[in-house]
Amino acid sequence: MKVDPITFAVIKSGLDSIADDMAYTVVRIARSEIVKDVMDFSAALCAGDGQMIAQAKTIAQHLGAIPEAMESVLAKYGDDLHEGDVVIMNDPYHGGMHLPDIFMFMPIFEGGKRRAFSVVICHHTDVGGRVPGSNASDSTEIYQEGLRIPPLKLYERGVLNTTLETLIKINVRVPDRVWGDLSAQFAAAQIGKRGLEKLMQRYGADEVDAYMQELLDYAERMTRAEIKTWPRGVYRFTDYIDNDGFSETPIAIKVAITVNDDGSLFVDYTGSSPQVKGALNATLSFTHSLTYLSVRCVLAQDVPNNVGMFRAVTVKAPEASVLNPVMPGACAARALTGYRVFDAVLGALSKIVPDKVPAAGEGGNSVICISGLRPNRQPFIIVDMICGAWGGRPNKDGLEAVTNASQNLSNMPVEIMEAEHPVRIEDYAFVPDSCGAGRYRGGVGVRRSY
Repeated sequence: MKVDPITFAVIKSGLDSIADDMAYTVVRIARSEIVKDVMDFSAALCAGDGQMIAQAKTIAQHLGAIPEAMESVLAKYGDDLHEGDVVIMNDPYHGGMHLPDIFMFMPIFEGGKRRAFSVVICHHTDVGGRVPGSNASDSTEIYQEGLRIPPLKLYERGVLNTTLETLIKINVRVPDRVWGDLSAQFAAAQIGKRGLEKLMQRYGADEVDAYMQELLDYAERMTRAEIKTWPRGVYRFTDYIDNDGFSETPIAIKVAITVNDDGSLFVDYTGSSPQVKGALNATLSFTHSLTYLSVRCVLAQDVPNNVGMFRAVTVKAPEASVLNPVMPGACAARALTGYRVFDAVLGALSKIVPDKVPAAGEGGNSVICISGLRPNRQPFIIVDMICGAWGGRPNKDGLEAVTNASQNLSNMPVEIMEAEHPVRIEDYAFVPDSCGAGRYRGGVGVRRSY
């Protein structure tokens, strides 16, 4: 196609703005602090064939999993998607990550043809299972972790599936919050739909289609061009998780990155530990996501965040490993393993582009779940994520009280937590002298006392 650079830039910025508008909508409407204050959610737009073309400035760990989740939706429904349909899913063995993360897909049509999808993912306060918050590290199989939802239509041609609604509400401990957050996802998806429809009305649906495909190719070209400047070779790194809580055996995360002549990377996790009994197993979609975001962290800032960038990165993770589990492996606490994947890939990248990689950080945000009953016997659940510190950067000190670089979270304000729940925060402070020393020190740790 003949690309007009001005139109290309306007459509690219328009897609990014629509995705960000979707994210703002979630913040304004969501019910749970984990979503609206901690901001554990994501929003994106996909082309009609399912390829992710734009993403909001939200959780990086989520967004690279969208291609596999979308693949499962298209495999289930194919052409049986219509105006007014909305599909949800959370099953890790259907392209999901862990059960609290519920994906929502809304197809967008123009001129009788499917042109795109709005996608919104939220970490829900509870999806049932053996513990409040549905996020225990000591579960031993997926069946203990909560309600599994394969790709199913929550709305069909605009009509709510009340059977699925009832099934969700009766299986979770705080149905008002869960349904409220699902409603926020639905509203945000509608915002994406309306925004994209306006863009197509202005430029023409076929023209926008063509520019979306060009945007994917552009991201791939930029990614490959930059990787071609890297030294060729194979670069290795190994990191460890102490254990899974059931065994004293350290869990190895081994990575080997091959830089190829064509500007592509081959990222091989062969040699990583077999899947474990505890709930630390990271699904293949999540391993893909962490790999993509780790590479994205060292690329130029103006590389678009879409599937085009992913095309330059091939991932191999052994089946039945901690990075590609098989049924019925538990995976609720897979984020901990994801942080080790992030650190391991950055460790290998530090040998390729050392001036772009910081020292290792705090190891990942710490998830705290507190639950109980109010005086009226109604349950409350707090899902808090304490954001710690970065390691020293190549040219600056590390940051503190900020999200791990693989996330995009916020520490929950004390005032919000105390206003919403029967809990008192007695201490929220930096831990003096807890940083790593050096020319550029690491960030100091954070302490909360509940």
